[in-house]
Amino acid sequence: MPSDTICALATAPGGALGIIRLSGPQSHTLAASLCHKSKETFASKPLQFCRVYDGEDVLDEIVATCYHAPHSYTGENCVELSCHASPYILRRVLALLTEEGARLAEPGEFTMRAFLAGKMDLSQAEAVADLISAQSRAAHHAAISQLRGHFSTKLHELRNKLLHLTTLLELELDFSDHEDLEFADRKELLTLADTIDSHLRGLAASFKAGKAIKEGIPVAIVGETNVGKSTLLNRLVKEERAIVSNIHGTTRDTIEDVANIHGITFRFIDTAGLRKTTDEIEQIGIQRSYEAIRRATIIVWLTDERPSNRQIAEMQEITEGKQLIIVQNKADLNTNHTPWACPMLFISAKHGEGIEALEESIYQAADIPEIKTADIIITSTRHYEALCHARENLARVVSGLRANLSGDLIAEDLRLTLSDLAEITGGQITPQETLNNVFKHFCVGK
Repeated sequence: MPSDTICALATAPGGALGIIRLSGPQSHTLAASLCHKSKETFASKPLQFCRVYDGEDVLDEIVATCYHAPHSYTGENCVELSCHASPYILRRVLALLTEEGARLAEPGEFTMRAFLAGKMDLSQAEAVADLISAQSRAAHHAAISQLRGHFSTKLHELRNKLLHLTTLLELELDFSDHEDLEFADRKELLTLADTIDSHLRGLAASFKAGKAIKEGIPVAIVGETNVGKSTLLNRLVKEERAIVSNIHGTTRDTIEDVANIHGITFRFIDTAGLRKTTDEIEQIGIQRSYEAIRRATIIVWLTDERPSNRQIAEMQEITEGKQLIIVQNKADLNTNHTPWACPMLFISAKHGEGIEALEESIYQAADIPEIKTADIIITSTRHYEALCHARENLARVVSGLRANLSGDLIAEDLRLTLSDLAEITGGQITPQETLNNVFKHFCVGK
């Protein structure tokens, strides 16, 4: 653990209070000096009213919260000073602390110290940032689940199964001169490896939904000029985000904003109208519209009249592999809403008619499962790649078992699989741990 004491402002500006956090061996001493109290008196009370002094003058009246190691966020002695949120007061308190020997914390350093102290593993530390940045209920639930250790617990279970496999193979290698001594049937090992792979496959498969939940699901609003795309964007995000005009070709670039539907974040992209034009700038905008279609998961095709079969076929070709929702706008002007062969929604973006039905269709097209706080959803690309690498190495283990390869070759692939999983949590399987597991679970000759 580091031997120095760090401090930083832990709250965003704009509120009535600002909290300054200290962590490290000298945090109690520094805070006590700031409040003109003895360290013993200050550290004996978990919560207390204090006056912060700047020289002989009172700078602020605060509430100080004392934490004693290891019962703090970082696992170190820690103090939180609840000050009034005056920028001058907060700057001055930090300056006084650094003058006494503390240093300003680096970004994420408090959480890094919590990791180093064993208060959380690496995947839980990453969940802290996800929790802070969560903009939807689903993203919040995914982050809370990871922070509470559900993902870590599952990895720990898989790690123990892999360690058991490794131990069996290591034992066979150690006693290879005893041909009649067999520690595990290869079929049993193969069954165990297949079970582990099934769990890894399920975790990796959740990344598609997890990535969408964390980053937001991209929805491109496309169509010809002047059909109401910008009006619809403004209606969906509930603010005047895009310029609305009767002039054709007003939108010449993609405009993006987010909205929350049933706890899921959607990133709506207003695009330039699709049409033939000689205007060079508008052509660039139209090209970007096609790029937005390529990036989007869901396409809302907005029209102001019923499209022909040829137009539908062309749009289906352009949006192949995407979820396509056909929407006829200006329902207040177009009264013909009779059923049609192609599913279509009727809305009035200007007056808000049919918007709830459109939002429901967009939510259903996203096909995101309901996320509970106990569910394990992979949201990190780093975690997903580590799981994929683990599956690749485990596939070689399975192939080796089926081909009856030498145990030392299979054991090496198992160690690589364990290493891939260890990258997620920040732990490592050491030879000593394998040795300890041998003596824990086996009694060879006593």
